Amino acid sequence: MATTIRLARHGSKKRPFYRIVAASKKSPRDGRFLEQLGHYDPTSEPINLRVHMDKVEKWIRNGAKPSDTVAILLKQAGWTGLPAAETAPAAAEG
Repeated sequence: MATTIRLARHGSKKRPFYRIVAASKKSPRDGRFLEQLGHYDPTSEPINLRVHMDKVEKWIRNGAKPSDTVAILLKQAGWTGLPAAETAPAAAEG
């Protein structure tokens, strides 16, 4: 199953509130998700961003890909990504 980490919109009209969720690519934007990983409120001052980094790293290790917007939010939250040894393919010796 292809999994993505993306935003799910909640809140009333003109008062958006987003949840950062791990969901199947086939699920609708605000539909079924596998796990909630944090939340993002762009309307508050200062912007309220809460991310559970341990859960995010678990999902990325299992093959989930963050959306472009979530990747930007993760960098703002201080996420540096997985170590180079885990992300880079093994070099072939010749």
